[in-house]
Parts: sequence; C-alpha cells; structure tokens
Amino acid sequence: MKQYKTSLGKAIPLGGTIVKDGVNFALFSRNATEVSLLLYDEADSLHPSSELCFNSHLNRTGDIWHILVEDLTFPIYYNYRINGPHSQHDILNGHRFDNTKQLLDPYAKAVTGGFKWDFNNNGPCPKGIILANDFDWQDDKQLRIPLHKTIIYETHLKSLTALANVKYPASYLGVTEVIPYLKELGITAIELLPVFEFNEDEYGHINPLTGEVLKNYWGYSTMSFFAPHGRYAASGQLGEQVNEFKYMVRELHKAGIEVILDVVFNHTNEGNERGPTVSFKGIDNSVYYMLYDDKRYYWNFSGCGNTFNCNHPVVAELIIDSLRYWYTEMHVDGFRFDLATIMMRDQNGHIMDKSPLVTRIGEDPVLKDCKIIAEAWDAGGGYKVGNFPHPRFAEWNDRFRDELRRYWRGDNGLSGIVATRLAGSNDLFANSGKQPFSSINFVTCHDGFTLNDLVSYKTKHNEANGQNNTDGANENYSSNYGSEGPSDDIIVNNLRQKQKRNFLVSLILAQGVPMLLAGDEIGHSQQGNNNAYCQDNEISYLSWLPNKIDQPLLRFYKALLAFKGQTAALQRQSFFLGDNCNSSRFKDIIWYNPDGSTPKWDNLTNTLSCRISGETAITGEEDTGDIAFFFNPTGKEITFILPPLRAGHHWFLKINTAENSPKDIYDGTGPIVSYSLIVKDHSAVVLQSGQND
Repeated sequence: MKQYKTSLGKAIPLGGTIVKDGVNFALFSRNATEVSLLLYDEADSLHPSSELCFNSHLNRTGDIWHILVEDLTFPIYYNYRINGPHSQHDILNGHRFDNTKQLLDPYAKAVTGGFKWDFNNNGPCPKGIILANDFDWQDDKQLRIPLHKTIIYETHLKSLTALANVKYPASYLGVTEVIPYLKELGITAIELLPVFEFNEDEYGHINPLTGEVLKNYWGYSTMSFFAPHGRYAASGQLGEQVNEFKYMVRELHKAGIEVILDVVFNHTNEGNERGPTVSFKGIDNSVYYMLYDDKRYYWNFSGCGNTFNCNHPVVAELIIDSLRYWYTEMHVDGFRFDLATIMMRDQNGHIMDKSPLVTRIGEDPVLKDCKIIAEAWDAGGGYKVGNFPHPRFAEWNDRFRDELRRYWRGDNGLSGIVATRLAGSNDLFANSGKQPFSSINFVTCHDGFTLNDLVSYKTKHNEANGQNNTDGANENYSSNYGSEGPSDDIIVNNLRQKQKRNFLVSLILAQGVPMLLAGDEIGHSQQGNNNAYCQDNEISYLSWLPNKIDQPLLRFYKALLAFKGQTAALQRQSFFLGDNCNSSRFKDIIWYNPDGSTPKWDNLTNTLSCRISGETAITGEEDTGDIAFFFNPTGKEITFILPPLRAGHHWFLKINTAENSPKDIYDGTGPIVSYSLIVKDHSAVVLQSGQND
C-alpha cells in the first residue's frame, strides 16, 4: 500500500479540508472503536491503495477522529472503514458497525459517479472527492429578492431540458441554456427538486406496461448532504458536478433568477433494517437515526424506511453545516424543507412545540437573508401548516391547493374560505406572527396531477409505476369535464382551457407567493400519473416540440405574471384589515355579492367579487390602481354590480378567462361605461382602475 506522511490533524471543521500542509480529515463517531481513512487511486477502484489507521488516543478529540495527510494530489478519492460494537447484543442497542464496509464521509463535497454503485462489497462503491476550489464566481452574490415579490417555478432539473433543443440536455449546463425562456416567463426563482447526491438505481422494479426498469427519478432519498448530484453534470462525474452547479447558479443570478433547493433532511437512502449501509449506519447508527425501543428497528415518519434524528445536537450541526455550505459556497438563495415537521420531532418521535433545529435555522446569522420554506407535514401525521414554529419560515399552503381545486370544480359552500385564501390565508398565518408572503400558494406541484391532468382526469392512472395503481393520492379534487384523458370534444376542451386559466388567475393574483409547476404553462401531461417519482422518461420530461406546446396558454401565463409584477395591490406585505387605512376613503379590501350587497359567508353561493385598494396610502408603494375580482364557478352566467371607484377613475377590463387568446388577457380597451358586468359560466374576470387619458 502507498505510504503518506501524516500528523495528528484537527477536530474541526468536519470533512476533508485543504490546509497549508495537506488535507485535514475529521469524522464524528461516538461509539466507534477503530477508524481508518481509505484512499484510492481511481474513482471506480474496488480496493483502497492506502489505509491509514487512526490512533484512538492521538487522533481523537472527544468524539471526533482526525488526521492530516500530506503530499496528496487532486482529485482525492476517499472513504472510511469503521469498527465498533457489532455483537447481537450491540445491534439490540442500535449499533450497526461493520468493518467490511467502505463508508462515505457525510461531509463529502462530491461523490464519484459514472459507474453503477455496489453497496455489497462486490463492486465499486461511492467515494468522497476532494477538489481544489478554483471556481471564478465573478463577484456573484445572492439576489435577495423580497419574498412578497417572489414567483417560484418548481421543476425537476432533468425534466426541464431532457427533450429541449440544447447542447447539454438534462444537466446543470442545460438549465443555463434555457435561461432566456425562464426570464421571458417572468418567474423570479427556480426551485429544483433534490439535487443532493442520490442513487438513481436503488429501486429496480419494473414498469409493467413497457418492461422498463424504473428509477429513483425525483431524488427524495439523499446519500450526501453536501454533494451535488453527479449525473446532472454534462462534463463528468468526478467532481465536475461541483463547478457545473456553481456555473448554473452564477448564470441564473445574472438573469435575475434565484435558486431554491428542495432539501431532504428527514431520511436517507439507507432505508430500514434491511437497507444498505452506505454512510450513517456504519458511522454511528444510534446517533443519526430515530430508533424504536427495540433499537433494531427504525421510526418511519418519512414513509421511506427511516427517520433522521434531526434534533440530536450532532445531527442538527450537520444540517446547519450543510445549509451554510450551500448558501455560502454554492450561492443558492433558499431551501424548501421536505416533510419539515420531522425537524420538530425529538429523539423519540414526539413533536415539540419548540424544536432546537428549527429555532437554529430560523435564528442562524449566516442564513439571515436566506429564503426558508417548510413543507409543514410528514408521513407520520405531523401537520403544522400555519403553525410551523418560527416566523422566518414560509410554508407550503396545501389548504390553498385543495380548496381552490374544489371551488373551481363546483363544490358548494366554499366562497368564504376561498376568499380567505385569495386574501393571503390570515386564518392560518396571522396568529403565528407571519404575513401573507408566508403562504406559498400552489395548485399543482411535482407531487400530484399537472395542471393539464387536473382538468382531464377524474382519477389517478399510475399503472406504469408497477404498484397496481395503489401509490399516489386517491383524492385529487379533480374533474375530467366529460371524458377521461385526452378528448376530441370541442366543448370539453374549451371548458378545460377555461379552468386552466381560472386556476392560474386564482393562484398568481392571490396574496402570497405563487409557486408554479414547470410545464403547466405549455400544457404538459403525465398521462394521469399523479406520482411520477420513478418515471425517468417522457411521462416526466417536458416536450418542447412546437406542436406539443399550448401557445395560447403560454401567452396567458406570461401576461398574467407580468400583470402581477406590475400591480402593487397584488403584492401586499401585510394582511388586509378590512378597514379604511391612513385616511383613505375606501377600505383596503371589500367583498361583495353579485348584487353589490355584503356577503353572508354561510350561504351556499360560490360566486365571489371584491375590490382591493391600490392607493399608496394603503400599499406603501406606487399607486398602480385598484383591482376588482369576479369569480363565477357555476354553470350559468352571473351579472355583477361593479364596485365604487375613486373620483376620476374608471374600470378597465384586464382579464376574462371565458375568452380565448388574445382576448383572455389584453390591454388597450376603453373604460367600462356600464354599472354591471356579465361573467360567463366557469370563468373569472379581473378589472383594474385608472384614469382615462
């Protein structure tokens, strides 16, 4: 074996760190009895070229094992071998040490790829990579776009460009090639499904319709919290992924687009007691995971086999270090925390009112300007929407999704609650010290139907997932409006198009932060699959062929986002008071029945109309006119009395979802001269006030 000059090294920072005299390696393991550093000549080497054993007295400070190695050449491929208690009695106490395993460093900044990993010691395993830090950021910094002005575009990185006419499809570089399109859309942030390293080949079950081997496509099964996914790199998987990721972020920032990462700290790819040992299990299983009283078994609040022990101080430190790394070194702008209520659970799985980890994230001085968003539920019944415990966290608002879906589908008695959703969901967020922009509003996301499928399928069609259509949500609050799936019926298709426009108007113009699913703007369909987590194929890929793009819908989408961005009344930073503010003649918001009277929210009518003030005295920003909404989800046309106006102002028609392009959203018409407005069935109308020049 190769020989290297070594010295004691230092306990912090953890991971492999380039220092003046070489590379310092530091690893936490409280219960290990022996630790060795494994160094390899090649990324796909089966066996190490050198194994450096730590002296448990000299190379250990507390629970940190450390060593400094000189004369290494980049890139450096490395792992650890760890021994510790491993008898049957020790397994009962939660220990799973196995000195035959080559273990991945939890702090590895890149992981080897380009070959199929083997976790059973029969082939090459994943290895950590240490690289020289030589990327030129060109003075790039985070954009810090205010949350109330943010528009999020959620996408799978590969799906976005896999079928695009670009030089580097399905890659970090491919994303940079579609930046002009993203900028033209009018979004301000791209939210990427997981890009931390994961094993795409971990499933292995078969699509019964095609015989295709299915993948872990979405990536919600993290292997390494510091390493960007290697297979998304166009130039190679031996560290190139780090600089390619940085390049993508830098170029998006130049275009004024932020980068938000969907992060999975609630579980790992090591699964339950039958899962592989890749890293944490072999390093210190009883620390990193929540275990039953019978510590052979794992709590499964994630629905994926194990639950990360987030509020253990060591594990919490790992998560904080990961967030700081992606924010400071990789320049991302924010994080969306998958199954975030798991971060509120103690080591026994109980949900705490005040989570040490959640508090640390919310109060962290490095992350002060970072966007942090919680998916405030988990697979174990933890549900905290509106009550996620730190005011810095915005939250996915699934109530907005479900209630808007039911409303436009025609369910009765929803006008009052939908009015509350459109106004920013103060019933959910006001009591916890949050504001309208704490609500991340969405109608569709990666998990569920696309917008096209929401109006085309009554039930899910997940047969291609190989689970007999038992996976995915059974209740989607959807409708097919006459026939299941694609239709040649003009009446059915016209109604579906109207409903798409209705959903987009409701989502984009509501108070709060709109999150839009990539592909909805061009009519992407997943063929009724509402759980495409394993579909690495055209079910998931966005098609950019001209005949596949819904051009009228795309035009509507762009114009609607532009209208939102130009209208101060639609970007409030505080909840409506329903009162006259700062000596304004009009209240900040007034709701009406169609006849102009005050609504009684306990009735069954589903029509909605309101007037929102755009006065500077109320919004605190430039006066861009008042806004009036008229929503009619019923099957008949309704006549609405128009709200009163400021002196010298008139109402101008801006949006009418009953009309086809280009009359669905347009400028240039004269003022409305009547006192009433006919709103056709299943449609929405939006007016804006202004002076008639």
